[in-house]
Amino acid sequence: MLTVDIVEEATTGRPPERWRLELPSERLTLRELIRRRAAAEPEQAITSFARNGFVVLVGDRQIEDLDEMIELRPGAEVTFLRLIPLAGG
Repeated sequence: MLTVDIVEEATTGRPPERWRLELPSERLTLRELIRRRAAAEPEQAITSFARNGFVVLVGDRQIEDLDEMIELRPGAEVTFLRLIPLAGG
């Protein structure tokens, strides 16, 4: 098992987010690396939510608790709204 450091950067001026990703081998294709990064993203997203990095809206209602049960119906709209700090703020 190999552990690599992943750095997530954006053009927003926000400090980069860093986290670790475990890989089964030292050799893999870019396609596999991207797949493994995407699979690891749900944990990173939970951490980001807990740090107020984004809000989640189901319909017109904001969901504030990670353990809150939500009921989704066909055609429901779920919005993940990334919060970007204002310049100078």
